[in-house]
Amino acid sequence: MERVKKIFVLVHLVLWTLWTLLVILQLSQDDDQWPTLTTGFILTCLLVFYGHFYLLTSYSGKKKKRDYYLRLIAIMLIGPLPFVILHPKGLETWDNSSDYYMMTLVTIVPLFTFLGWLARITENLVLNTIRKEQLEKQAVEAELHYLKSQINPHFLFNTLNNIHTLVYKQAPAAPEAVLRLSSLMRYMIYESNSATVPLLLEMNYLQDYVSLQQLRYKKSPVVDLEVKGDITSCHIAPLLFIHLMENAYKHSPARLEPGDIKVKIEVKENTLTFNIQNPISKNPGNTLEEPGGIGLPNVRKRLALLYPEKHNLEIDNLGEIFVVTLKVHGLHTQAHESEAHLLYN
Repeated sequence: MERVKKIFVLVHLVLWTLWTLLVILQLSQDDDQWPTLTTGFILTCLLVFYGHFYLLTSYSGKKKKRDYYLRLIAIMLIGPLPFVILHPKGLETWDNSSDYYMMTLVTIVPLFTFLGWLARITENLVLNTIRKEQLEKQAVEAELHYLKSQINPHFLFNTLNNIHTLVYKQAPAAPEAVLRLSSLMRYMIYESNSATVPLLLEMNYLQDYVSLQQLRYKKSPVVDLEVKGDITSCHIAPLLFIHLMENAYKHSPARLEPGDIKVKIEVKENTLTFNIQNPISKNPGNTLEEPGGIGLPNVRKRLALLYPEKHNLEIDNLGEIFVVTLKVHGLHTQAHESEAHLLYN
């Protein structure tokens, strides 16, 4: 906002400099006393212009119309005085003074009164537009922050309980589980604060999540994770896939066989495809909600904010299998600030 105000100040300086040079060029050709004549003329223009400009600033949005009009009339009546006083012939006779005064009052004063109003309205329009969009940006960022924070806390509690059991049994997997939980929490708290993160980090985060969930199962990995394409040079919004993973675990049967949950991630031609499928639980108390509990609505909202018109989300209930396919087009190829549709520096 301060930067925009400085630009307006610079515009004022440039335009007034050009106007002064134009007046000097015109008057210096016709009058030997052009310096004093130019000074009086420019002072009158400045007095009327900025008098009305700052009057509108003081009374912007206020209902004191009577005070406004009284002060405006005073500005217009005082406006011609610098030109009359500094004019070489302005104070020679009463007739000269009144003629120059009325001429300035009728011609110059209305013009620069209008220009002062136009400048104030223009600046207000620009500044209000920027303020509005900054507020919208803050609202978007606040909602994104809220959505990112909605990771199921039960996962953390369950993981801690599982780690406690491993430690109690002095299982060899306990130290590795602690490290993965530490990595997961570090990513959630610190690294995910950026607008975009390397896709590789997001994949590492998902793998840590899957590894910790695997503590619940004694069999081989129940998640078959396949990655295709170059994920090292792409950037994406953080924590975008975690709710899809949570949703898959939540609505799968309690007992999963190895590879029951299939995840495929592919980067091809600047498009990321994330496909996940899981078996549907036969337990009525764990049936799928449409559109799937808190996870899928969260994903939909974030996608709408982060990738408007640049994503496709397909959800299919095939009876025994639930499939979600997400495509994000126009991937970031380097780290930069996501615009979220209306951002400003």
